[in-house]
Amino acid sequence: MAPIVSVKEWMLTMLLMIIPVVNIVMMFVFAFGEGNPSKQNYFKAALIWAAILLAFYLLIVVLLFGTLFTTTI
Repeated sequence: MAPIVSVKEWMLTMLLMIIPVVNIVMMFVFAFGEGNPSKQNYFKAALIWAAILLAFYLLIVVLLFGTLFTTTI
């Protein structure tokens, strides 16, 4: 059984997640590197949510720009 992730370790992890660019790199490191399985699963789920949101935002942008360029006055 994997050891429990301590509060101190979660605090350090959260601190890393508020640093721009570092957070993206560290999400991949935590998700796919060697480490606690609980932390790996958390960051895999976080990456999946990030991908879903990115796809949604891209869809919205494409639709907005599509309507912007097809509308004639």
